[in-house]
This record gives sequence, C-alpha cells and structure tokens, in this order.
Amino acid sequence: MLPSQVRLFVACLGLKAALGEASRLRIRQDVVTVTQTIVSPVPQPSVYDWAAGATTAYPIHSSCNATERALLSRGLGEAVALAAHAKDHILRFGNSSEFYSKYFGASPTAEVVGWYDKIVSADRSGIWFRCDDADGNCSQDGWAGHWRGENGTQETVICPLSYTTRQPLEGLCGYGYSVAGGALNFYFGSDLVHRLYHLPKIGEGIVEHYADTYGECLELALRDPALAARNSHTLQYFALDVYAFDIAVPGEGCTGRPSEPGDPDTTAGTTPSATTTAATECHTHADGTEHCS
Repeated sequence: MLPSQVRLFVACLGLKAALGEASRLRIRQDVVTVTQTIVSPVPQPSVYDWAAGATTAYPIHSSCNATERALLSRGLGEAVALAAHAKDHILRFGNSSEFYSKYFGASPTAEVVGWYDKIVSADRSGIWFRCDDADGNCSQDGWAGHWRGENGTQETVICPLSYTTRQPLEGLCGYGYSVAGGALNFYFGSDLVHRLYHLPKIGEGIVEHYADTYGECLELALRDPALAARNSHTLQYFALDVYAFDIAVPGEGCTGRPSEPGDPDTTAGTTPSATTTAATECHTHADGTEHCS
C-alpha cells in the first residue's frame, strides 16, 4: 500500500485534472450567439442628365494631320469667339447699336442672337471637318474648302489653300485690312463662320446667301431686314465689325470703306492682300450651286 501522503497527493492530482476537464467542458459549452444585420443596398433612382451625349467641341476628322488639326482647331475657336462677341454686343446694346441698325435694319434682335448662339452653343454631334478632299474639289484652282452637300450633309472639307492664306483673329485690323474693303475669308475665324452656317445643324437651311458684297448687305438691311438677319455675309460682316471696334482696336475698329475697282493693294511683299486674298475661292451651297467670291 502507498503511504498516506502519496495517496493524498495522487488524489489531489486526480481532483485537479477532473476540475480542469470540467472547466474545459464549460468553455466549450458556453455558446455565444452573434447576430449580424445585413442591410441590402437600396436601389438609387437614375439621375436624369439632360446634356448626356452632347458633343461640345467641333469634331475634326482623322484625315487631318497634326498641323491641320492645330490650325483648324484654332480657327474654329476664333469663329466661336466672333459669334460669341457678336451675340454679347447685341444683348448689351440691342437695336440701339449703330452697327446693328446698319447691318440688320429694323429686324428684331432675337433671331440674330439665335443664329450667333447656334455657332457658340449648339450640339456638334455628327458634324465633321475633314482634310482628305473626299470629293476631289481641292485639286481645282481657288478651292479652299466646301460643304459636301448630299455626299455628307454635316461635313465640310477644308482644303490646303485655307492653311496657307487664312490669318489669325489676333491680326484683325492688321495687314491693311478693313471690314468694308477686305475679304470676308481673310481671317480663318470669319471664314469658318460662313462654313458653319452651310451645315444644316447650324444654319438649318435658312442662313444662306441673299446678298454678297458689303454694299449689297447694307442695302439688304434697308430693303428686307428679315432676310438681312438670315444672310450669311451680313452675319460675318457684323461679327467682324463689332469685334474690331470692341475688342481688336477698342473704340476705333477698322470699318473702312468699300474697295473700288482699280484700288491698289493695301499691303505689299509676300503678305496676303486683305482686299484680294482668295478673290476667286469657291465652295458649294446647300442647293448644290457653286459660289465663288
């Protein structure tokens, strides 16, 4: 038999082991229930974006190289600047502006403002400015560009001649230029104003050629103000005249006087003449007719 001390020690060990086992059993038996609340995302109503899908810049076709793209992009920006200021001038002065009454007579201002705003703010989706001479007209003498007509109603081709003869808007009133005596296409921006109005999305087939020369445009303002408000050249002349007076040479401008047959060129050397540049340039109209100016 084991001594009493040994038996007591063994008994204690057994008791301790039993207590430990019981403790472990209790730990395993103490189940903790965790409740997790999962909140399903609430579907959010789609927000209506009225301007979704709009094209805010005039698209330039991949047929234009880097140089053509840069010059054309700048020219289009200048066309927008001319139209934007023409609109702002009318909104500021209304028909009390001497420039307005000279070019548009008694025509209400709202329609004229609208035609300028079409260039500034209209959606440009579907419009293309190309450089690839898709219709073979750039190879003809004097063609600096043309509206494609039935071949592409929202497309305009800009020929190489435009990039070598058009001047930047910063030069308005320079080079011996005057609004009355100069060519409307002497500056790239004013030329592109004309070309934009040929596009149905901008001119809607309403802005057309009802008078051409400076004198004819002034006469149209007196004879038929409603047509003056829709005359492509009148819209160009007004935009150039008020930009020259308000921005280029503030308070002075460069309206000038109409050039007369036999007038000498106002510039010399290799600089293009403001009165003769592109005098025989041609383009097509919405009805398919060819117009040379």
